[in-house]
Amino acid sequence: MMLRPQTIQIFLPTGDPRGMRVAEITTRIVRVIEVPRSQLADFLKLPEAQQVGVYFLMGELSEAGLPRAYIGQSGSVGTRLVQHNQNKDFWNRALVVISLTNSMTQTHALFLEWFAISEATKAGRYSLENGNTGSQPYTPAPLQADCHEIHETAATLLATLGQPMFEPLTQHTSNDDGKPHHVELFYCKGPDASGVGEYTSEGFVVHKGSTARVGNVASLQGTSHERLREQLVTDGVLNLQGTQYVFTRDYLFPSPSTAAIAVLGRSANGWVEWKTAQGQTLDGAKRQDVALVG
Repeated sequence: MMLRPQTIQIFLPTGDPRGMRVAEITTRIVRVIEVPRSQLADFLKLPEAQQVGVYFLMGELSEAGLPRAYIGQSGSVGTRLVQHNQNKDFWNRALVVISLTNSMTQTHALFLEWFAISEATKAGRYSLENGNTGSQPYTPAPLQADCHEIHETAATLLATLGQPMFEPLTQHTSNDDGKPHHVELFYCKGPDASGVGEYTSEGFVVHKGSTARVGNVASLQGTSHERLREQLVTDGVLNLQGTQYVFTRDYLFPSPSTAAIAVLGRSANGWVEWKTAQGQTLDGAKRQDVALVG
């Protein structure tokens, strides 16, 4: 996707930057309202609460270390959020996407919900509470075009509000001359394990197709690291193929060490385990350079 400059306006209805926030791109008709769960009653007083909309419930971390999220739609988003307030415990903030011109229909919302679940699953940044994406709802082509524009705007606003749900984990963008950025790859190898990944501004991304050891060494059993690996299997990130696990998608780990432990099935210092094709450690390639500059 080509990135371009955009102007975003964020309004604080109560003046509290951690309270309710209303975000919009100044040239678009889409608005995102971020609602802390504790301020749901205030949101219900707004006319937007009665509109058709798509919403995102954001919550605590899963065992896999990812923020949990639920994506839904409703002909009256306020009414649906009241229901979720009674029967879903995990969430602490809701982000509601509505149309400034009140032109979003239930057909738009159903497609947007399906598309958002599909795209968020692909991105792999959040642990979705939705389960599978279901089948694509029938949507006439003109409405689909509307939906893709609404989704693009909503995705930008969600990321601006701190929820980059649809952002790719690895930025394969181009330079001004059209050539792709050089991506420095790192490798982690062990018995029945061969990981490939990259160090990013958010952590360490292990690439799809990497393999991981199935068993855990004794010292890992009963620890949070064992639970993390089990959760990756449950979430479908690690898929058993023969005698190995295979990463089914790119996956962001909070640190190089967590990534190495997931691949190797044992305690590991990721700064030493991840190496360039020439054998230089991640520490030598990334941390020592910073030390020299300092």
